[in-house]
Amino acid sequence: MSRFAVRTAVHAGALLAVTGAVAWLTGTPFVFPSLGPTAYVLATRRTADRSGLARVVAAHVVGVVAGLVSYRLLADGVVVTADLAPRSPALAAVVASGVLALALTSAGMVATGAVHPPACATTLIVSLGLLPTLREGLLIAVAVCVLVVAHAVVVRAIPDGDERERAAPGGS
Repeated sequence: MSRFAVRTAVHAGALLAVTGAVAWLTGTPFVFPSLGPTAYVLATRRTADRSGLARVVAAHVVGVVAGLVSYRLLADGVVVTADLAPRSPALAAVVASGVLALALTSAGMVATGAVHPPACATTLIVSLGLLPTLREGLLIAVAVCVLVVAHAVVVRAIPDGDERERAAPGGS
């Protein structure tokens, strides 16, 4: 296994462990499916560039807002995991909510320049009724912020081996 694969695995795992610890300590949903892809993207890019990290947070906020709007508008009270009958109005509502949320998130990310594909998973998590409250939306945003801050700390504390080699005298 390559050093890059090991570094990526350790970095992504460490990031999710931070939000996982918060979830365990507080009993809040600080771990949700779109954090995994976000942790992976951060771990493979290994940069603490503030504008890039701000785009990650902004994209998830766009996803949360689009998901909340769509859910309240079209599927309030319905959860995709519920036993929904095929062709039922409730299933149609939650599917429409997801479709609208994804469209709004896509447009919002492009319009704001905050493009981060894992935010499309965030919008579905919210719009399909999995984490559909304002409180949960705020927790999602805070969890993403915690993940991004943890990433910045890791990158600053443990520089990438390739960066050390480039900085060394006589390095290429």
